[in-house]
Amino acid sequence: MMPRKKTDGQRPPEKPLSGRVSLVTGGSRGIGRAIALRLAALGADVAVCGRDEAALRETGAALHAAGAGALAETADVTHARAVAEFVAQVERELGAISILVNNAGLGVFGPAHERTEEEWDRVLDTNLKGVWLVSRAVIPSMIRRGSGDILNIGSLAGKNPLAGGSIYAASKWGLRGLTTSMAEELREHGIRVSLISPGSVATEFQPATGHDASKKLRPEDVAHAAEMILLQGAQSFLSEVDLRPLRKR
Repeated sequence: MMPRKKTDGQRPPEKPLSGRVSLVTGGSRGIGRAIALRLAALGADVAVCGRDEAALRETGAALHAAGAGALAETADVTHARAVAEFVAQVERELGAISILVNNAGLGVFGPAHERTEEEWDRVLDTNLKGVWLVSRAVIPSMIRRGSGDILNIGSLAGKNPLAGGSIYAASKWGLRGLTTSMAEELREHGIRVSLISPGSVATEFQPATGHDASKKLRPEDVAHAAEMILLQGAQSFLSEVDLRPLRKR
């Protein structure tokens, strides 16, 4: 683990998440990467997982450069054994996880009747089952310690119709139900489970729809929402954030 750097002769900047360990799935690019870097800037040690080894190496280097203890590894969030092994590795190398950001996701777009069973399984396994598997692996330790934050990255497609995106929308509607129900199950244990639902974000994920990319949200906007949730007062529970571009087109 790389030691934190301090500026000679100056008081180090405030690090409100210092001492906390976070795990960000899908953390090698886009929204996940922006959140991971924001957590590092706030003082947390950060583990990220994803599928792109090159992108993970780059993100891991950026986290180290920010002064964070960092771990960046490939892991398939749709397989329980891979999830359990990665969570155990994070806890060995960085410590007990107190912040979990479930960001890993994918989309398949087009009319529902034109999609395949394989596409349905791939989207639902990643966007919904993966969130459950990673949360299930992390929650027992949070319960033992009596605290923790789980942030699930949803979508406005999880509460609004999305023509041409039925399977993706189904996964995000399901995620909203999973998130709100888990929140009720865990709040008495001191664990907050929150949902961030962005609209169109300028990332590689978003399909080309003819919208002006300059008017879309940026990944850093979603990271700002995550920061807001994590820095709320201990007695507060900011359970859901809808995040929209200011201008639609």
